[in-house]
Amino acid sequence: MRILQVDSGREWRGGQNQVRLLCRELGRMPDIELLLVTKRGSELAHRARAEGVAVREVTWVIGTDPLAWTGLCGDLLRMRPHIVHAHDSHALALALAARRWLRRLAAVLIAPAAHEFGDALGRVVATRRVDFHVRRRRGFVRALFGDSPWTKAEHVIAISHAVKQVLVSDGLAAGEISVVPDGVDPDEVRRAGSTPLGIRARLGVAAGTPLAVNVAALVDHKDHRTLLRAAHEARSLRPDLHWAIAGDGELRGSLADQITRRRLDGHVHLLGYVEAADALIREADVFVMSSKEEGLGSVILNALALGKPVVATAGGGIPEILPPHALVPVGDAAALARKVVAALDHPSPLPLPPQFTASAMAQGVLAVYRSLL
Repeated sequence: MRILQVDSGREWRGGQNQVRLLCRELGRMPDIELLLVTKRGSELAHRARAEGVAVREVTWVIGTDPLAWTGLCGDLLRMRPHIVHAHDSHALALALAARRWLRRLAAVLIAPAAHEFGDALGRVVATRRVDFHVRRRRGFVRALFGDSPWTKAEHVIAISHAVKQVLVSDGLAAGEISVVPDGVDPDEVRRAGSTPLGIRARLGVAAGTPLAVNVAALVDHKDHRTLLRAAHEARSLRPDLHWAIAGDGELRGSLADQITRRRLDGHVHLLGYVEAADALIREADVFVMSSKEEGLGSVILNALALGKPVVATAGGGIPEILPPHALVPVGDAAALARKVVAALDHPSPLPLPPQFTASAMAQGVLAVYRSLL
């Protein structure tokens, strides 16, 4: 089976790590020929190639970059893939446009064999990782790529039932959506977390100081405002509790202002992007997520693999990972504070469910491919 994987690679976050794991796992299977097309110089390209994945890097400056589109046209012609798997909206739009253009060209140049040629350009599959509603296109982009690329894919893989429900509400047929959860490699996570980070010393707090850790981009749907309100509420319950937030993003300035206004300086630490996120999680007493929207929350899987107690809001697909006793309502800062303090006082780590491993994820995706062929 020939598989062309496409990801715009514009940043390194949980979704790109899932692409890396999928390509690695599929590449280890017999009778699979795989190529990953992504942005030149991206972290995804670097990490995937280091694991033996065949990677072709293309110029991909803007979302629907014509140079990336040209590159995809060439890859479709050379590889003649059975499956084209796109991992974000831009990758999907360009893959669909490239295939459509080549089919139209074939209808003009090789009309008698155009249908057979079109079938050789692969079935287009797309993975949806967020529980946001599908946005409608306008103007020139709509004229070129259609209303929404998500309605044009032959099959969509949703990483949670919550994501699937949003897609169905946006008009996609339920029968054309499969749920395949994200996964992690537990051994890889544990190895990455085994090197001491010494976060308490870096923060200037005593060894043994209770520490709650959050790892997430500083963007609206991660709802760090609720996390900071919870930190404020927890001051009266556990004055010695510190909070470390790893991640960067557009809201860093406003969150820093909120920390100052709530007099949380010295107790809440904005760490910025942390390369050794697993080492940070390993040194936490409890891992916390406060998202109001979340496709699944794959970083929670890392925390479970590291044997950490987890407390989270019941946003998006998070309840598909965690049991009710580990969850609080979205936006309920007081409940989040109480649950975090309870986890400190009575830690009860949860096991990583077997369906959330990288191997299980790859097998699920491969089953989708085979169903289309």
